[in-house]
Amino acid sequence: MSETRPEKGNAFDEVNAKFVSQPKPILRMADAISLIVGIVVGAGIFRTPSLVAANTNSTTMFLAVWIVGGIISLIGALCYAELTTTFPNTGGDYHYITRAFGRRLGFLFAWARMSVVQTGSIALLAFIVGDYLTQIYSLGAFSSVIYAALVVISLTGINIIGVRFGTSTQKLLTMVEVSGILLITLAGFLFTPTASITSTVAEASVTHSSLGMAMVFVLLTFGGWNEAAYISAELRSGRRGMAKALIFGIVIITLIYLLINLSYLKVLGLSGMAKSEAVAGDLMQVAFGEGGMVLIGILVAISALTSANATIFTGARTNYALGKDFSVFRVLGKWNAQANSPINALVVQGLISLALLGLGLFTRQGFETIIDYTAPVFWFFFLLVGIAVFVLRRKEPNRERPFRVPLYPLTPLIFCLTSAYLLYSSLVYTGLGALVGIGVLMAGLLLLLALPVIEKSALANQKG
Repeated sequence: MSETRPEKGNAFDEVNAKFVSQPKPILRMADAISLIVGIVVGAGIFRTPSLVAANTNSTTMFLAVWIVGGIISLIGALCYAELTTTFPNTGGDYHYITRAFGRRLGFLFAWARMSVVQTGSIALLAFIVGDYLTQIYSLGAFSSVIYAALVVISLTGINIIGVRFGTSTQKLLTMVEVSGILLITLAGFLFTPTASITSTVAEASVTHSSLGMAMVFVLLTFGGWNEAAYISAELRSGRRGMAKALIFGIVIITLIYLLINLSYLKVLGLSGMAKSEAVAGDLMQVAFGEGGMVLIGILVAISALTSANATIFTGARTNYALGKDFSVFRVLGKWNAQANSPINALVVQGLISLALLGLGLFTRQGFETIIDYTAPVFWFFFLLVGIAVFVLRRKEPNRERPFRVPLYPLTPLIFCLTSAYLLYSSLVYTGLGALVGIGVLMAGLLLLLALPVIEKSALANQKG
């Protein structure tokens, strides 16, 4: 991939030219698509369909919201495609926000991502693995946390070994995950519900319809595709390859979600899904008995592992970018040439994730707590990335854009409005838990205010 040429007089590019050129473009298109599918198609598809069913009043509406979710995600992917192809950079969202709004807001994003969003996602996924593996084989009173910690340590170690080993692991896990989902889908389509099952399902009824809440859960399930932005500078096929990877990835994910939801509907029906706590487990139990429950436990664990590995891989890139731009975090900004990975950033990310697992152990409601405080912060910065499309078009109109978002400005406007709505919904839905994430963000703001003093002191020590 050719190196991005800065516009004349653009100080931001001149400062970051070295940073952009450091990661090597060794990833293939299949690696990028695998990362997108691996992050998005996670454990959520085994839980959220029941919540969506409970908030829709017909099969048509149920399937429609999944299609709309795919369309909205595709719109977001088109916005990201313009940003990633115009400004290919390992910093991803951090780079776009910094470029559009300045270093201070960029710092807040990187801080929130490192301390709340990305590490919270890793902890959530690790908890899911721990919960399901505990059902198969318990390690005692703290089994779930022990399994979760082993997941974080193992996957972080794999990514420290090197980018090739990490992406090879990702492709293997993604293939196993998608194969398992196709198995569930096939089981649903081939299984013919008996009269007794049908009558049991018919007794349940959907009491209300809330399209807004249904969309919240659908888009939660689609969340994560933007993580591909963090490997845009490492993609071998260049800028246009990144746009293709985003679009193909979203299309594949939407088709997978439609197939598995059609399978759920065939076996359980809409009302049966609405009352289910684990739709995939119920489907497999109906089709294969108790053995099906064990199988789904293994599948969900693999699914969460897939997403966790991809999240660890991409998350460390933002921490690396933070270390490159702010001397107080310079330990994070070191790229290991031999492994072609930001090893220090991976280690710090792993330690924070382990600390969040400890928080989960302390509160005994760690999974719910982490969801509460990550969502509002995530959607706030997602909204800013959408606005960045407009800002950067205005600030750098002559910049070469290999891919331009179609139907501008309507397309990014829809993306921004959707993100704003989900920010509002997450604040209302999470309530008190959201204050935790906001509190951590405010701690980052205090650190930001102290940065000039800290950096001045560090510079003085270096001269001394």
